[in-house]
Amino acid sequence: MDMEKLLLQQREFFDTDQTKNIDFRISQLKKIKAILKENEDLLYEAIYKDFKKSEFETYTTELSLLYHEIDNFIKNTKKWSKRKKVAAGMVNFPAKSYILAEPLGVTLVIGAWNYPYQLSLLPAITSIAAGNTVILKPSELPVNTSKVMAKLINDNFPENYFHVVEGGVQETKLLLEHRYDKIFFTGSIPVGKIIYQAAAKHLTPVTLELGGKSPTFVLADADLKMTAKRIVWSKFLNAGQTCISPDYVLVDKSIEQAFLDALKMEIEASFENKHKIDENYLQIINTKNFDRLSKLVESGQVYFGGNLDREERFISPTILHNVTFSDEVMKDEIFGPILPVISFDKLEKAISEVKSRPKPLSCYIYSKNRKIIRNLLKTLSFGGGAINDSVMHLTNSKLPFGGVGFSGIGSYHGKAGFDSFTHYKSILDKPFWFEPNIKYAPYSKCKKAIIQWMME
Repeated sequence: MDMEKLLLQQREFFDTDQTKNIDFRISQLKKIKAILKENEDLLYEAIYKDFKKSEFETYTTELSLLYHEIDNFIKNTKKWSKRKKVAAGMVNFPAKSYILAEPLGVTLVIGAWNYPYQLSLLPAITSIAAGNTVILKPSELPVNTSKVMAKLINDNFPENYFHVVEGGVQETKLLLEHRYDKIFFTGSIPVGKIIYQAAAKHLTPVTLELGGKSPTFVLADADLKMTAKRIVWSKFLNAGQTCISPDYVLVDKSIEQAFLDALKMEIEASFENKHKIDENYLQIINTKNFDRLSKLVESGQVYFGGNLDREERFISPTILHNVTFSDEVMKDEIFGPILPVISFDKLEKAISEVKSRPKPLSCYIYSKNRKIIRNLLKTLSFGGGAINDSVMHLTNSKLPFGGVGFSGIGSYHGKAGFDSFTHYKSILDKPFWFEPNIKYAPYSKCKKAIIQWMME
């Protein structure tokens, strides 16, 4: 496809100002939801071919979030787009000041493979709610979901407004050669750096949703049964292929064995078929990632699980113990169904280890001790997280979702997403009928004193 032509068409359409109309945006959001609803069977079928992901998990982790956000935008876009009055200050008397929300223009959204619908369509929908045009590049790894998104979007929307470009690395490189008004990328840190460099050539603003090794602290006073239940669900959701899943656990040594036993019991209760894919579990995305994860499983530190089937790309929920920060499994984000458990004698030392590493996307704390919880929240820098739960902060559209440092730049979801695709234009509006002479020459000590009084 001619990327330059596509970009030009979208820029020309944006310049008609049609997308700035709130009723137009809301109608497009309703149209997207209707298309998704009418074609749920196609969406379920495609993702099953790629991951063997069940309808239940596809709905709860992908489609339900899309529907929720669409409804949120339909309800609030008009309010968020209204002119916002702010104080003008005495120094500008008589005047009024206000802020105008305006769309950025032509936007490029590059989605991730692990939640192909949610992580491609949600930022695209957000951009549309903010009044932009969108070029969407889904990940090529789950080929069937990429195809179905291209079909549903390209068959129902003009390419000068909302268009899906399929392909791999080459197509992405071609897209990145051009100037956009915003680039939104979800994926790995190495690719995020490439996106950032390409955007910098055109001074294009970016949102980068990346990842990292998200820690989970389990303190001695935690309710172990409930802690294990929530950690097992969040870690092995999507077979561990979740950017905000607990990457590893730091557990107080005094409860380490009891915690390991609780994890084992919860896995046994949650996953009856430990040697194959079923409706409660899914595949690793491809053989390359399976082989990478297999090496971590074969490290000899398996406490529970560790069943492998390369042909099916299956790795059973696996717990590693006797792990140290110098082990191979602790070098990079795991992004699979492997949970290392590291015990600590002193919490301060565990905190120091986390702080010495790149800032993670998420952090989770399981404890009843509010003083320790407050200290951890104050001491550690991370994108977002939860107390006595994991992953579920993602479901609250009132909480901005994003990373910090190596785990990402910018945030989205709800109003935060609307803001990330919007420019807020500041306006000072002044009449002709009066103008004090204070700021004009000739200057004097008296004028300075008056300005000082006004400003300070």
